[in-house]
Amino acid sequence: MDRLSSMAVFVRAVDLGSFAAAADALEMSAPMVGKHVRFLEQRLGVRLLHRTTRRQSLTDSGQAYYERCRIVLGEAEAADALASDQSSQPRGRLRVTMPALLGRYCIVPTLLKLAQKYPALELDLSFGDPIADLMEGGHDLAIRTGELNEQSGVIARRIARQRMVVCGSRAYLKAHGRPRTLDELRRHQAIVYRRSGRVRPWLFPRAGLAPHEVWPAGRLRLDDLEAIADAAARGMGLAWLPSWLVRERLDTGALVRVLGDNGAFPYDCHALWLPTPRLPLKVRLAVDALAAALPKLVA
Repeated sequence: MDRLSSMAVFVRAVDLGSFAAAADALEMSAPMVGKHVRFLEQRLGVRLLHRTTRRQSLTDSGQAYYERCRIVLGEAEAADALASDQSSQPRGRLRVTMPALLGRYCIVPTLLKLAQKYPALELDLSFGDPIADLMEGGHDLAIRTGELNEQSGVIARRIARQRMVVCGSRAYLKAHGRPRTLDELRRHQAIVYRRSGRVRPWLFPRAGLAPHEVWPAGRLRLDDLEAIADAAARGMGLAWLPSWLVRERLDTGALVRVLGDNGAFPYDCHALWLPTPRLPLKVRLAVDALAAALPKLVA
């Protein structure tokens, strides 16, 4: 077996906490993960991991070896990135995690254009709204919207700013009236977005101050923004949604904006990656491409 490959498998098994999780991330079998670890143990003549049916833990030797492996693998990646930069051709697998709808409508088209331009570039794309841990998930890049206070130890670059707007159907507004102020808005039925079990407030800009928060109340709670837009178009209540998602519905009149420009809240979109001595060319080009394309797509 190749020692560097085995070191990478060992580090991933430690980071993810099990052979099975490492096998899923690396697209190999769990027994093959075990073979890589045993190869290292036999070569070194020491045990690296204590394993039972329920848990695994590093030995003292394993802890020291793990820390050095992380350094060695980081240097190897930096060397690959340097060589790739010199050839000006990104290659290898680019693993990106992103919100489902923003990814489908805005991010993926941009990354597909990049892959068409560079035939040696591979894409491995994951969709989901929960915040993903870059290291544990094995991702090169994460695209996230909103506040980043849940993230630490990562590099962040703002690549776009989307606008959140309140909207409802003509039928709903005719039956319940059109809110003109935030106080009036609080008396309306909301279609609530619930992400990871949490309901988040609707935010509204306030010059020089923290944004206004309105906690939506309603009998519908969904974890899919497009389903919320559909429910709003059916007259089930008001919704707080990205303007790019409801652009077509607003153009056709299926939905109507309320509160005007005063209700449009800027929501930042960031690209996140782990600190590295030299950012790989494939990641840098992806971030640059997204920063160039996304502002127009989410405007």
